Amino acid sequence: MPAQGSGLVEPVEPVCPLFGKCGGCQYQDIPYDRELKLKTQNLRALFAQEGARMADVWEEIVPSPKIYHYRSRLDLKFLKTKTQGVFMGFSPSGRYRVIEVQACALAMKPISDFLPTLKQEAVAGLPPWYRNANLVIKTGDDGRVFWGGIGRRSLRMRPEDYLWTEVGGRRIYYALDTFFQANLAILPVLMERIRALDIWNPDVIFYDFYGGVGLFGLGLYDRVAEVVLIEENPHAVRLAEFNRAYHHLRNFQIIPGRVEGFLRDGNLAADRRRIGLMDPPRKGLGADAGWFAQALKKLDILLYLSCEPQALVHDWEVFRRSGWRPLKIIPFDFFPRTRHLETLLVMYPPRGV
Repeated sequence: MPAQGSGLVEPVEPVCPLFGKCGGCQYQDIPYDRELKLKTQNLRALFAQEGARMADVWEEIVPSPKIYHYRSRLDLKFLKTKTQGVFMGFSPSGRYRVIEVQACALAMKPISDFLPTLKQEAVAGLPPWYRNANLVIKTGDDGRVFWGGIGRRSLRMRPEDYLWTEVGGRRIYYALDTFFQANLAILPVLMERIRALDIWNPDVIFYDFYGGVGLFGLGLYDRVAEVVLIEENPHAVRLAEFNRAYHHLRNFQIIPGRVEGFLRDGNLAADRRRIGLMDPPRKGLGADAGWFAQALKKLDILLYLSCEPQALVHDWEVFRRSGWRPLKIIPFDFFPRTRHLETLLVMYPPRGV
C-alpha cells in the first residue's frame, strides 16, 4: 500500500525486506518525487498560520543526490540474551526488541556490506559481563569503515584514522565520537546554496554557533573576514582544531564552551557586519528560544539549520514574536525515504537593533 497521504499514486516496491518493520523508513513504497511533495506539504502546513507573510520566502525543496546508500553513519543496538543468542540491528519499539539486520538500504555501501563482519567482530570483542551495547559505525569518502561502542573510549580515534569528506574542494575531518551530518552527498549542495546567498562580503565576521568540527566555518572561510566557532563538546573541539591546522587557517577562532555563555558575556563584535549560523540539536532551542531571540539581535543575519520541522516552527514562532523576519526558507532532503527533513531558515532581527 502507498504511504499514508500518498493518494492514488502507484506504489513502488520497497528495496528493503525490513521496510515497515525496523521503523527507519517511511517512504520506500512511493516514488521519490511524491515523497518530496509530501515533505514540502507537511513543512508548509506547520507554517500555515503565517499565511501570506511567508509566501515569498519559500524556495523549492532541494532533493538528495542519492536516495539510497547515502548515510555515512548507523547506530545499531547490540543485544546478548541468555537463551536466544546475540542480536544486532535496529530497535524501533520496546526496550529489548531488536530487528536483526544484515544490510541497510540507507547506509553507504561500505557500511551496509560490513554489517555481517561487524556482528562477528562485536561478538568477539564483547566482554562476558556485557548484555547490550549501542554500536556506532561510520565511513567517509574513501570507504574506510570504523566502529565502536563496546567499552570506554571505544569511540576514540587516532588522528591518522580520522574520517573525512570533501565539501567544495576542502577536506573536512570527523570521528566516531563527533557529530557530523550523515548525508555526505548533499553537503556540497547545501554549502553552495549557503555561499550563494546575497549576504556575504569580505568585512563579515561569521559566528558558527554549535560549530562542531567546523563544517560551516571551513566552507565559508574564504567569503568572510573572520570565523568564530563556538562549541562545547571537547571531542568536536579537538577535530575543529585539527581541521584548522590541516588547512593552515588564520582568522579562524575556536572558542570551547557553551553558546549561551559566549553570548551572555557580550562577545559579538560591534564594528563589523555580523552573520551567525546556528545548527542546534534535534530538539531545537526549546525553552531557551526566547532568550536566544533577544541575545542574537545584534546580528545582521541569522541562518538557522534544523533537522526537526516541529522544533524549527516552535523556535521560529518565538523569534517572530520578538520581531525577527524571514528572508528565505529552503528545505533540503537530507534523509530520503524517511519522514525527517533538514530546513534552512534565513532571518534578520528587528530594525533599529
